[in-house]
Amino acid sequence: MTEVYRQYMKMRNVEKAEEYLDKTIQLAHERNLKKFSAIAYYRRGMMYHGRSDYQKAEENYLVAVTEFSSIGNLDMEAGTYLNLGALYGSIPDYAKSLEVNQKAIAIFEKMGNETDMASCYTNISTIYQRLGNQSQALVYMKMALKVFAKESGNARGVAVVYELIGTNYFEASNHELMEMNVLPNQKVKLALEYYNKSLKIAETIDDKGIIATVKRDLADLYSSVGQKDAALKSYQKSIELSRTGDDKEAYASTLYALGNFYQKENDFENAISLLGNSLKIAEENRFLDIERDANLGLSTVYEKTKNYNKSLAYYRQYIAVRDKIFDQDKEKEITRRQMQVDFNVKERDYLLKQKLTEGELKRQQQELILKRQQLALSDKEKALDLLTFQKAKADLDIQRLAQEGKFAKAKYQAQLTASVKDKQISKQDQQIKFDKRIKLFLSVATILILIIAVVIFLNQRKTTRLNKIINTQKRELEHLSKVKDRIFSVVSHDMRTPVNSLISFMQLLEGGNIEQEKLNRYAASLKNNLTYTSTMMENLLNWAASQMQGFNPYLESLDIHYLTVEVIHSLQDGADQKQIRIHNLIPDQSFCKVDENMFSLVIRNLVSNAIKFTPIGGSIQISSLDIGQQQEIKISDTGVGLNPVQLNHFNKAGYLGAGVSTLGTNKEKGTGLGLLLCRTFVGLMDGNINASANPEGGSCFTITLKK
Repeated sequence: MTEVYRQYMKMRNVEKAEEYLDKTIQLAHERNLKKFSAIAYYRRGMMYHGRSDYQKAEENYLVAVTEFSSIGNLDMEAGTYLNLGALYGSIPDYAKSLEVNQKAIAIFEKMGNETDMASCYTNISTIYQRLGNQSQALVYMKMALKVFAKESGNARGVAVVYELIGTNYFEASNHELMEMNVLPNQKVKLALEYYNKSLKIAETIDDKGIIATVKRDLADLYSSVGQKDAALKSYQKSIELSRTGDDKEAYASTLYALGNFYQKENDFENAISLLGNSLKIAEENRFLDIERDANLGLSTVYEKTKNYNKSLAYYRQYIAVRDKIFDQDKEKEITRRQMQVDFNVKERDYLLKQKLTEGELKRQQQELILKRQQLALSDKEKALDLLTFQKAKADLDIQRLAQEGKFAKAKYQAQLTASVKDKQISKQDQQIKFDKRIKLFLSVATILILIIAVVIFLNQRKTTRLNKIINTQKRELEHLSKVKDRIFSVVSHDMRTPVNSLISFMQLLEGGNIEQEKLNRYAASLKNNLTYTSTMMENLLNWAASQMQGFNPYLESLDIHYLTVEVIHSLQDGADQKQIRIHNLIPDQSFCKVDENMFSLVIRNLVSNAIKFTPIGGSIQISSLDIGQQQEIKISDTGVGLNPVQLNHFNKAGYLGAGVSTLGTNKEKGTGLGLLLCRTFVGLMDGNINASANPEGGSCFTITLKK
């Protein structure tokens, strides 16, 4: 239990630490083990002390003192008094702080523990420092430093005292400096010297708490003498170290100091951020002094930025907090004066006890000398008493022999009882070992069952995923099979007509009795059929190659304006026959990562479809739009367009084509594979294509490709 709650304390998990502390205390009380309950109360007091919850810390410390005293653990009793001294100094209640420090010193002196006595001296020096008596505080600091310095393992104590001495010099008034035999112009130099000594030791032992405190002290010092760069670096380092600590007041104070520094430097953005964070922490924890200063700082910043509404709002908050502090300060001043009187009384009482203790010691020494003289004079009386003693001893020897017999009998009975108890203990030990083996076996069996369950679950999930993939592939194959069947029906029907027409035309030519006009008409019809057949064969071969993964695109950065111009030239004759205007609005030097052949085939099919379904006198427009890392290409026409069902079918993720051709506005034939090829090849080029209705009538196909 003890180890568990200590681990939770290290992790700063207060709820769990409380839970196991309560269990430890309950178990210790049930088994009358006050050692463990006392330590638990002591550690809980330290936990709350570190979180500045002084009321709960005091309650636990006082219980710990009582229990340590009851079991005679003087070291821990005095250590708890030492912690209480630091706690009362933080509240502040200087009279109580001096009282418990006196108790701790008395115990440590009795034990010869100089190190912890030095810690008491440090607490007392802090009391004097807060009462404005820096000269007397320095006396106790030097007493503590003398003890810490001669012990090689107490570097932290030396660092703490050095920091206190530096602050003592820096905050001392001119009158107090004269009491310490220090000139006013020497205080900055002395403060800086002791701060640097403390910082050097703290960095050596990597104590982040002391480093953060000294950095803040140095920043205040540098700021007071105008060393802005050094002050800024020290403030930033102090904030970085104290951000994760438990001393929220120190963190809020450092945030305010740096925010005020930025405000003076007219860095308003950083000033507002830091002062706002300082105000938030101060409001949450009722640090009224910091709350007051942060409100005033924010009012000043917003006034400088000419945001007078916010400046006035923060100034009103400043006035409200200032009035609250003024009322509390009047009460505190009365309390402080009373405490100072109590403190002086306690201090005189302490010094008087010290003197009385020395006088009592001398009196006891004199009494000891007198007793020795009396003993020397009574040697003869002792010689006479010796005979009486020897007679009494003989009588006792007789009685002793009688008692030895009884003792031997009692010893044998005790051995017999012990033997029986040993057998019972051995049996219990065997039962405990057997229980441990059973528990171990059950634990291993449980782990194995869990592992098997996890493996079965993973296998089932994998099987489900594979079944989904197989079902998806099955649907795609079924759809492709339907497309293939439709394509074969188109090929079987549309290939037969041009071939038969070609045979009939060849027979007429062999007969030689055909008129020139009919010859021209038949030739034109045959050309149209063969052109359609050629286009169909090209699309069929391209589609078949793509389905057999025979097309591996070679993507490179190409000028799509140039490729589009070439496609338009190849289709210009068909457009001219229907008096259709093709506008290429793609700017020159528009580059995309495409496969040259695939891109040309996609544009050719889309433009060819636009010509096919656009009536005489219509227009086709090809444009592009730069959208960051992608290029958007639009092909729109003023033709008959696609109906909503066809648009929705084309834009679906699983579109595989219809396989059915529709006649154009001049009864032109198609293959039914053009849009399927466009969709397939755009996907191979890592792009996207979708269709929409053209607001001016007709269709609009949008292709998105990477640059």
